[in-house]
Amino acid sequence: MNYQQRAVAGMNPVELIVALYDGMVRFLYQAIAAIGSHSATERRIAIGRVLEILMHLQSRLRMDVGGNSAKALSEFYASIFALCLEGSRLGSPERLKEAIGCIRDVREAWNVAAQDPEVLRRLGGGEAAGEARMSPPVAPAGAGAASSNWTA
Repeated sequence: MNYQQRAVAGMNPVELIVALYDGMVRFLYQAIAAIGSHSATERRIAIGRVLEILMHLQSRLRMDVGGNSAKALSEFYASIFALCLEGSRLGSPERLKEAIGCIRDVREAWNVAAQDPEVLRRLGGGEAAGEARMSPPVAPAGAGAASSNWTA
């Protein structure tokens, strides 16, 4: 097991979500660099990775448990997905930077939640490693408004 695998294995569920958000930001910066160097292939690869992360996060939402927060996150993920597609299609660093700003805002809410023992208890942070630990759960309090207005 390499260093990165060990670091991920020791993360609680919320820290894993924060890591995925960090990955999206990193790949979006790669896409922006690819736009600057006129590399359509590199841009598509980077955007593809962001979209894969978004689809994973979306697929793991628990609407039955998360209620309005999960709905707000679902709308957020759809909005970021649209921003990324549009930014890639137009070759627009501005649209991708807009997505980065939105991701960072929500990432910060998850980062705060990662330090809250009550959130971790509800999300199964104390369970043994496995599927329960890997499931991106419902939204932390404050990660999305009770009613969302996310738009791309």
